[in-house]
Amino acid sequence: MLHTLVVGLGRAGRGLHLPALARAGAQAGRRRVFAPGPALSFDPHHPTGVPPTAGMRPVASLQAAAAAADPAHTVVHVCTPPGVRAHVLEELALLGYRRILVEKPLAADERELAAVLRLRRRHGLQLVVVAQWLTSALTHRLRAAVRDGRLHGLQLYSGGAPAPAPELGRLRSVSVVQRKPRFVRSLTSRAHATVFDVELPHSVGVALALAGGARVCSASWSDMALGNVEVPRLGQAALVLRHETGTRTEIFSDLTAPTRERRITLEFDHGTLVGHYPCSEDDDTAQLRSTTEDGSARLVFHDDALADFMLGAYEHFAGLRRRPVQETFGLQVRTVRLLSAAKALCSGPPAPPVCGPARGEGMVRHADPA
Repeated sequence: MLHTLVVGLGRAGRGLHLPALARAGAQAGRRRVFAPGPALSFDPHHPTGVPPTAGMRPVASLQAAAAAADPAHTVVHVCTPPGVRAHVLEELALLGYRRILVEKPLAADERELAAVLRLRRRHGLQLVVVAQWLTSALTHRLRAAVRDGRLHGLQLYSGGAPAPAPELGRLRSVSVVQRKPRFVRSLTSRAHATVFDVELPHSVGVALALAGGARVCSASWSDMALGNVEVPRLGQAALVLRHETGTRTEIFSDLTAPTRERRITLEFDHGTLVGHYPCSEDDDTAQLRSTTEDGSARLVFHDDALADFMLGAYEHFAGLRRRPVQETFGLQVRTVRLLSAAKALCSGPPAPPVCGPARGEGMVRHADPA
């Protein structure tokens, strides 16, 4: 069985990882991949201690954590902000930790990514990026539809009997809209330097999983404003990708929106799929709606993607599972590189898009996100 050490007790560590671990432990049942007892926790920003939380045992340093539980049988959750990942990973590696979950994004830029990859090779680190969108139940259904060119699990009925799975054909475009109000966290914490570091690591990874390798066509960002206070680069973001398959992806993220939404739309030759990922820990249901020449259908289903991801990761580290968790690492490396290219475009002088629309498609305009 594996012990747990959570490094970093901000929103990701305290608010997401620890509750998801509790739910994953309840799912594990007789598999017992989780060692009994509370998870160890260390916050570099509060080394003298943090207020206790149920299921958590704070320690004063990483050295104290290594003394409390054998690093060789511990999974570390690195929930510190991107930009300091290499330093934390090196310290963990020198203490003997090898099984490591890294909160997205894997790195803030190409330079940090190169340092992380060097540490991974040098110390034989088993790095898994927390990318629950890639292993969510909704994404599994979307990937199956793209792979097979048919719609499964949303059966239409004809004369009281299930009709054959409707044909979708080739994937033509992907559109993702991510909206959530993030004013307080943006004003009180600079854990994420740009809007590209918050939601887009999820959606870019899914786009790559669905449509394959891509390059950046265009990118833009805006500042967040609240009264007379502005937070640079943490307002809205728009990103357009052109995939090697010819598919086009457009992503729009708004951290100043009044409501929450995580919507993905897949346009095929013969139909459309619209999926909604869960927006918060308050409700872990996803939805998928299909529209084809044969009609439309809607499905609502359980999708506690983060808890499922945690359980899968621990089973992987315990040698019980090889897929699909390990496969996500390469996608996350490519995601960092694409987002780095997007940030470079935004930081430089205005430039025209480097690739045009796919055949028969027009660009979805996001100038007015409403």
